[in-house]
Amino acid sequence: MRNSTSGIREQFEHCIGIIRQASTEILSLLDIDVTEGKDLRWFLEQLDAARANLGGWAAVAHRLRLTDAELSQFTLLLRHLQQRVPQYESGQEVSENQLITAMRLMTSLELLREKQPQLTYSTQISVQDETQQQQQALAQLRAIELMIKALVYEAWPDSLLLSNHLKTQFGVDRVRRWLKLGERNDVLSGMLFSELALMLVDKKEFTQHYSALFNDPQTLMLFAEPRKTLQVFLDDIRQIRNTLIAQDLLSPAQLRLLDSYYPQITTSVQNAFKQGRTRISPDLLLAADAGELQSFWERARKKARATGGDIFEVRDSIERPGHRAPRTLEQREQLVSGVLWGAVGVMVLGIMGGGLWLFSGGGTPQSAQAAQPVVQQEQSEPSREKPSSRETLARMGVTWDENNLRAAINRNDTRVVQLFLQGGMDWKLSWTEEAMAADHDDVLELLLRYRLQMVELKPCRRFISTLSHAMATGEKLTSTRKAFLQAFCTVPAVVKRQQYEMEQARRRDQAEPSAHTKKWLAIQTAIYEVID
Repeated sequence: MRNSTSGIREQFEHCIGIIRQASTEILSLLDIDVTEGKDLRWFLEQLDAARANLGGWAAVAHRLRLTDAELSQFTLLLRHLQQRVPQYESGQEVSENQLITAMRLMTSLELLREKQPQLTYSTQISVQDETQQQQQALAQLRAIELMIKALVYEAWPDSLLLSNHLKTQFGVDRVRRWLKLGERNDVLSGMLFSELALMLVDKKEFTQHYSALFNDPQTLMLFAEPRKTLQVFLDDIRQIRNTLIAQDLLSPAQLRLLDSYYPQITTSVQNAFKQGRTRISPDLLLAADAGELQSFWERARKKARATGGDIFEVRDSIERPGHRAPRTLEQREQLVSGVLWGAVGVMVLGIMGGGLWLFSGGGTPQSAQAAQPVVQQEQSEPSREKPSSRETLARMGVTWDENNLRAAINRNDTRVVQLFLQGGMDWKLSWTEEAMAADHDDVLELLLRYRLQMVELKPCRRFISTLSHAMATGEKLTSTRKAFLQAFCTVPAVVKRQQYEMEQARRRDQAEPSAHTKKWLAIQTAIYEVID
């Protein structure tokens, strides 16, 4: 199902039409009266208006019958598509990555319609010979899984070293479970797909063993780095795989998405095979007969029944067993508070005991014995600990992932953002761009209170560049933007560079004075005056 440029454009325009139709039904369900759908930015603005009217994102999620995590994912996909295609006119050229982004949103719309029966919009797209495509999907998913297994075994040819490595990374108990579930002498066959994928996309594993294989500049470029793109693709594939294990047919959007993912994931490895840099050929793994496919999926369904299914997302990195993260600021405050209240309790009990002793004239053995059970009962009552930020997020259905933090920042969800920050998650200045443009001052002021957790290296060049162009289009240098400049961009190197930009703007204005050069000089001067 490879597509020409015109085919990609036609499918993308069809997706945009579906999204517009879906937006009217979704907004109507959220008490936003609209007659027709418009562009993606408009849809995002209307969702934010619904949030304000209903009293928060939790109310929006409840109305749509989604968890907070599912709503966060939906809005994240919608914003990603809007960023990829800020403006679209019919007939405009569309890239494969733009179509992938649209198809990812389509699958999210399918989930939303499944969760909320009142939504009736259609997400149907045309697929040639759907029966053959369903069979092709089985082969593609098998080839991807076998390719990952083969790559891991190639990186770890010694089975004993691999076993020890897995025990270090995942723990002895999990390796024992894999050996029990898997085939003889094949520990990887006992893994869930998400666990196997994690062996590939973990930051350290990918850098040490696989980055040289996934270096094709034409693939895995949906996000900033191939590893992150691979992680997102494999997690989508995990969900597609779960649909097939449940013996349901894939939707046309899932088929189209998988057909785009497969070459993105396998092309670099196939090229490395042709160049002699690996012994794994995805093309050979794809060439499976009906018997091999049936046997593979029977084993996969048997393992799913034994494990309860692959419900966990493909994470960014492996969390080693027994590894204890350093206490966060919130946890340290709770610890200190607990110690202080404990000391106060002991002091109160001491004063009460002394007073009782004085009142009774020294007390009698009988009275002491009578009072003792009461004291023991008070001391034995367990203290009720406040749930941690991570636990609170988990109860809300929000996973501990930076994408969920970014989505919460973009939608001005201060409650979720504060829980992430209190839990110790770091953030980056570049994540505030959409919030700045939308004047989400509440969440921006919250981020400033946790400025020590801003970990982006050299963030000011991009921040000032984005701010300059925003001001050039008419946006204001607000007090919030000034606060961010003063918080992060007052180091000497940044001030010196901005002074240079201001002087360059002045020279251009002197050489060729115009309204544009004067405006640009005013912008650069205003920014310099804030950080100097």
